[in-house]
Order: sequence, then C-alpha cells, then structure tokens
Amino acid sequence: MCRKRALIATVLAPMALVLAPPVFAADPPKADAGKTAKAAPAPVKASPQQRAEARRLDPLAQAAFWGAEFEVDPGDAEAGAGLARSLRALGRADEAVIAATKGLIAHPDDAALLLELARAHIARGQGFYAIEPARKVAALSPKDWRPLTLLGVAYEQAERDEEAEAAHRQAITLGANEATPLANYAMHLAAKGDLAGAEAQLRRAVALPSATIQVRQNLALVVGLQGRLPEAEKLVRADLPPEQVANNLSYLRAAVGQAGQTRSWDAMRAGGGR
Repeated sequence: MCRKRALIATVLAPMALVLAPPVFAADPPKADAGKTAKAAPAPVKASPQQRAEARRLDPLAQAAFWGAEFEVDPGDAEAGAGLARSLRALGRADEAVIAATKGLIAHPDDAALLLELARAHIARGQGFYAIEPARKVAALSPKDWRPLTLLGVAYEQAERDEEAEAAHRQAITLGANEATPLANYAMHLAAKGDLAGAEAQLRRAVALPSATIQVRQNLALVVGLQGRLPEAEKLVRADLPPEQVANNLSYLRAAVGQAGQTRSWDAMRAGGGR
C-alpha cells in the first residue's frame, strides 16, 4: 500500500516557528542603587475555558495556541496532543510526530498522545511506525474502536492485508454506530478494486449521525469511479463550493476515462480515524 493511503481516520515549517520567538536584550537591565530587580513573572498556562475555546479555532491558530502551551510545560499531555493534532491538520505530519513523541516522554501511556503519534505516522505514509502506538492503545482500551481503525490503515500501508482486514472488521464491531470505521474499511476494499463493496460500506457510513464531509465525498468518489458521474456530481455539490466541485469532477472524468485507475485516487482519501 503506497503512502497516499494516509489521507481519512483519515492532512512544513519547523515547529519552532509555531512558538513565539524569544526576545534578547543587548545587555541585562541594571537595578537602581538600593533597589532589588524584580524577576519576570512566570508564564501562566491557559485556563480550561481558554483551552475549550482554542479547540474551536482553525488549525493554524490552534497550532500557535498549543505550541505556546507546550513550551510553557513540555510535560502537558493535552498540549502535546493538541499541538500534534493541529500540525497534522496543517499537513505538517513530520512535526506532528515530533510533538507527540516529546509528549510521550512524560506520559508514555497517554492514549491521546499515542493515537496522535499513530495518526501522524499514517499521515506521512509511514504506517509501519503507527502499528506499535496503535496496538498499545488497543491493549490499554480494548473496547475503543479508534486504535483498531488506525491499525487497519497502518497495516495497509505496511502491506499486511490480512491483518488490515481483521483490524478493520474488529473496529466496525466495536464502533457499531460510528462512520469512521466503516469508511476506512470501504477505502480498504476500494484499494483492492472492490468498488461495489466500498460503496455499500460507505452508504452505511453516510447514514450515521457521525458521518463527516470526508465520508460523503469518499462515497461520491467511489460512485464516480464506477462511471456514474451525474450521481457523483450531485453528492459532491451537496458539500463543496463550486471551484472544488469542478476540480473533483475533472479528476473523476479523467480517472474514468483511463484504464487501471482503481487505485489512483488514494491521494484523495481521508485516513485513520478521529
């Protein structure tokens, strides 16, 4: 499975640019005679309310917020996971790996950090390295579908199809009312050339309340690759602005008109659970 499978589940400037740069004075200030110089106040971490508000920001603003929080306290697991998640959303998967790895130094069993590490490895097309952290979360939380759907995608990228199939099916069992496991399994089937099977799984997924735009657009993609372009266009237009509709339809027309394109749309897939 190629690195393109990184995109559902499943998004570089150096991380240092996310953080506020330090300001250096030419010379240290001198205290007036008889007076004691006051130390600068220690940085204060954001309140729970501020953190809740930050989660509603766009990825770039989130990266700045969580980067500042992580700089204040590198042992803050929530900040580390938030920084990794926002960097991944910006397409900076390599830096997301670094952020999650740093957070895990202080919290080696933190599920959020382990999941973000797995997602970041998948996003950069290195699913083999996502297997260990995803397995660890699966062992810590055996009823959680998220590590299993990530394992399914990771095994695909590592070209271990039987294990991928098993992981996807187990994720669907555990997340019976979740759209993501069904959508990831659908992408697994489509990558193997089973577009009809993928469509069936995606139709189940889009009927669930947890279905996202990505899931619906994957359905449009699978429908279009089967040659049903008017139906695919209707699905695409339901969620996307005109310019994106035009781009997606141009891709589909080109793909349908070429032989052997059943795997070429990997780059448009989302990847790996939420």
